Amino acid sequence: MKHIPRKRFGQHFLTDQAVIAGIVAAIRPQADDAMVEIGPGLGALTTPLCAVLRHLHVIEIDRDIVARLQRAYPPTRLTVHTGDVLEFDFSVLPRALRVVGNLPYNISTPLLFHLARYAERIQDMHFMLQKEVVERMVALPGGGDYGRLSVMLQYRFDMELLLEVAPDAFSPPPQVNSAVVRMLPRPPAQLKAATEAGLAQVARRAFAQRRKTLRNSLAGLLEAGDYAALGIAPGLRAENLTVADFVAISNFLSEKEKLTPN
Repeated sequence: MKHIPRKRFGQHFLTDQAVIAGIVAAIRPQADDAMVEIGPGLGALTTPLCAVLRHLHVIEIDRDIVARLQRAYPPTRLTVHTGDVLEFDFSVLPRALRVVGNLPYNISTPLLFHLARYAERIQDMHFMLQKEVVERMVALPGGGDYGRLSVMLQYRFDMELLLEVAPDAFSPPPQVNSAVVRMLPRPPAQLKAATEAGLAQVARRAFAQRRKTLRNSLAGLLEAGDYAALGIAPGLRAENLTVADFVAISNFLSEKEKLTPN
């Protein structure tokens, strides 16, 4: 029976065989990899991954697709976790986890933040996402794409846009262009923020009104003399700061106990 894509799940099934082959080549699966696929759908990636892997985990919310997957693959080769990936506890899966998927675009940002909490357990991640989101993820300071998402994900991951994908590679075609991104967790020794929650507070506050200078957007947190101590000009905007600058500000404010405890 043909599966009808469900709009509420953001389903756009990848069908272009050249794109599928390109993604699998970028992932470079090895037989003994611990891997989980988010949103396997009709198996565009699942099939070539299972051809290499001894075992694959998948997370799927659509019960019709779950039933199709369970009919198509024996449990010795495929473990299907049924439910909402935003509520999934990735710590139940093996460490050195490799995460892949054609992610539902309507939940991509909260899902990326959810996955960031498990970064120390993850080896790498390869995702198909809305191209605009990927451009924001990898954006450098100084441009309009650089924002809170850039800062928080670049703090945790080294990221690279690997492949751009046109709408006609999917069924039904989305109304946006897509892109494949690789995300590699940064070593713990490189994570210098006193607290990630503090870093998030500063980034949220600084980018809330991104046209404002730091002097205005961080008013009440930083005083005139603080900027000199930090070596950061108060006339800059949030988009001009590096991730290291945001870490320095959040650590400075944490030391002075000016951030709200979470």
